[in-house]
Amino acid sequence: MRGETASSVRITDVRQHRRRLLIRLAGVDDGDAASAYAGALLFAPRAEIALEAGEYLDADLVGCAVIGTDGTAYGAVERVEHFPASDMLIVDGRMVPMVGAIVKEIALDRRTIVIDPPAGLL
Repeated sequence: MRGETASSVRITDVRQHRRRLLIRLAGVDDGDAASAYAGALLFAPRAEIALEAGEYLDADLVGCAVIGTDGTAYGAVERVEHFPASDMLIVDGRMVPMVGAIVKEIALDRRTIVIDPPAGLL
C-alpha cells in the first residue's frame, strides 16, 4: 500500500484485460479499498512461485547460454521481450523467437538453451 514499506497480500485471481493484468486481492472488495494499492509493486519470493512444465520466469532464462543443435555458441540471453506473436530471447542484441520450431531444449540446471535457428535468423 502507498506510504508503507511492505505489506503481505494474497492474490486470489489474475486476468488480462486490454494488455494489462487485473489482479484481485483477498479482502479487497471494492474500488476504494483497491485504490490504496494503485501503483504498488507486487512481488513474490522465487521459492514460492510454482510453475508448470514448460513455464519459465524471465529471470531464470537471463544468462543462459544459447547453443545451436550443431554446437554453435550464439551467446547468452540478455533479456526476454514479450510480443503478441511470441516471446523473444534477446541474445547478443538479436531476437530469437521462443517457439517450438526454434527452441528445442531449455535446461535450467545446465543454464543452456538449445535452438535450431532457420537460415538467416542469426
